[in-house]
Amino acid sequence: MRAAPCVLAKAAALALALASAPDAFAVGDSCAGVSIRPRGPVGRRLELLVENHLAATDIDYITAPFHAHNERNRLWRTEFWGKFMHSAEPLWAYTGDSRLREKIDRGVKSVLAAQEKSGYIGNYPDELRCGKGWDVWGMKYTMMGLIHNYDATGSKESLDAALRLCDYLAGELGPNGRRKRPLATSGQCAGMPSLSNLEPVMWLYNRTKEPRVLKFADYIVQQMDDPKVGPELIRLADVEVWRRQDPSSPNPAWNHSWNRLKAYEMMSCYQGLIEYGLVTGRRDCIEAAEKTARSIVKEELNLAGGSCSGEHWFHGAVKQHQPFIHLQETCVTITWMRLLEKLLEVTLDPTWADEFEKTFLNSYLGAFKPDGREFAGYTPLSGYRWHGQHHCRMHTDCCNANGPRGFVSYLRTAAFARGDAVYVNQYASSIVAAKLADGREVSFDVYSTFPAPEWTLFTTRTAGKYKLVLRVPGWCRKPVVKLNGKALEGVKSGYFTIDREWVAGDQVSAEFPPEVVAHVVDSHVAFTRGPILLARDSRFGEGDLNEVIRAQIKDGEVIGGAEVVRSPDDTFASTVSLPLAIGSHSENPDGNRPSRVTFCDYMSAGSEWRPGNYYRTWFPLERHPWD
Repeated sequence: MRAAPCVLAKAAALALALASAPDAFAVGDSCAGVSIRPRGPVGRRLELLVENHLAATDIDYITAPFHAHNERNRLWRTEFWGKFMHSAEPLWAYTGDSRLREKIDRGVKSVLAAQEKSGYIGNYPDELRCGKGWDVWGMKYTMMGLIHNYDATGSKESLDAALRLCDYLAGELGPNGRRKRPLATSGQCAGMPSLSNLEPVMWLYNRTKEPRVLKFADYIVQQMDDPKVGPELIRLADVEVWRRQDPSSPNPAWNHSWNRLKAYEMMSCYQGLIEYGLVTGRRDCIEAAEKTARSIVKEELNLAGGSCSGEHWFHGAVKQHQPFIHLQETCVTITWMRLLEKLLEVTLDPTWADEFEKTFLNSYLGAFKPDGREFAGYTPLSGYRWHGQHHCRMHTDCCNANGPRGFVSYLRTAAFARGDAVYVNQYASSIVAAKLADGREVSFDVYSTFPAPEWTLFTTRTAGKYKLVLRVPGWCRKPVVKLNGKALEGVKSGYFTIDREWVAGDQVSAEFPPEVVAHVVDSHVAFTRGPILLARDSRFGEGDLNEVIRAQIKDGEVIGGAEVVRSPDDTFASTVSLPLAIGSHSENPDGNRPSRVTFCDYMSAGSEWRPGNYYRTWFPLERHPWD
């Protein structure tokens, strides 16, 4: 099959990036060609994540299920270890934490010991394997975990075990498989959990070049688009994700066997399709993922960069002001970040980095407990933060296991090298070292006012000619970039390139002044400041957070008079005061004159994780009878 030239060009660029990547980031599905060491608030969050979450994981507890084939309730206990490995291996390479390394090695040894002669690794009895439960989904994460270990350590034993597990799955549910049924008819959600095995299958092919692995991948893609048994992920790419429900479902909203609206699993399938398209030249696979992602941005994302109610697409962009159940599942947030990571890597379209910034700063960090110990299962736009539920009769859950993977995506998208250029996509304080295509290494320091986006300073450590490519956010109307104090011309949203012979000590300042913008949906209003969603918090002690806003405010209106104010304590990352006419009694002497109302960033809202620490992001607008 001949590939489209632009796809081949992207694949060649991606191969170049992979070849030039330092070992610390040559893990799993992608790599950046850059070593980045966050400092400041992001760096501290990452340190706490490794110390209090990953290194504190009870590895024997999450690998024990592999040694007992007694899963008769069709649960998903075998996903937890693979998710742990997805973040543990790359973040161990980042930190070198000895306690974490010991957990990783002991877990891998346990999983390898559990593999049967058939190649199977799991916890289902034979008669229930590859059926309607989550067994095949668990195989996906087990393959991923083993491949992460191979990438980090070069363990041929782990790679061989992953290949044997893949062969087992193909032999059971592939063409002419022993189970005599299509792969798409296994599992839940129109077969999408099972079909999402395409991603690790493509990882395996990229590492082994075994023709039988690619043949199995061909079969999975055919199943993904089969209108009789599959979710039609390529055929329906032009259809909004919330409209893709199979009409034959007896309960279109919640029937798991037929449901095509399950967000986490759908996006996981599209990640596999991108990997497949890069190898085979199937442009339609990559385009289907891009079209679907643009539909998600337009139809589903809320102002925090999160989505979904009850883990399903529901046309959430126009419903985000309402108290829908189970908003912003963290697994959905993580998978969206991983899809954005892959799309940015393949397309070099900076709008994907804009979306990543919004999701990371709001939905992701908002779900992350400040002490680093856990991630919330769901994070409402108004309410309070709380712990995730226990899953599979275990003291863990899918979101807590998945959460650390988001930081891996952040490290891989914050900056990356491509050819003779270093791309900077995120602006937290950090130390960045990049390896260019010709083998040269360049480095620079980054200092920023994160999470407030006003100002970032780059100081080069390395002399020589290369390109520094800065993402100028789409939300900024008046960006300014200066080189050694002199403003540069032509700065606008997108990527802005500085191509020069650098001298060690050169300084580049990026100024992205944010505006407070109102967003109106169905007589409710919320406010953003640059990429950050603003929230009122009960800790400010400013009365009823449900008060109406009296003044007429239009969607997209810039709110003048915003002032950055001092936070009451260090639990708030940023605080701003807005002049707003609040309260329901316009006949009062103050009329519609504004009061100063205090807001914080959504990441910090409700960060005490207790019911009394209430926050709110959407507020009712006072209505008139003629509205």
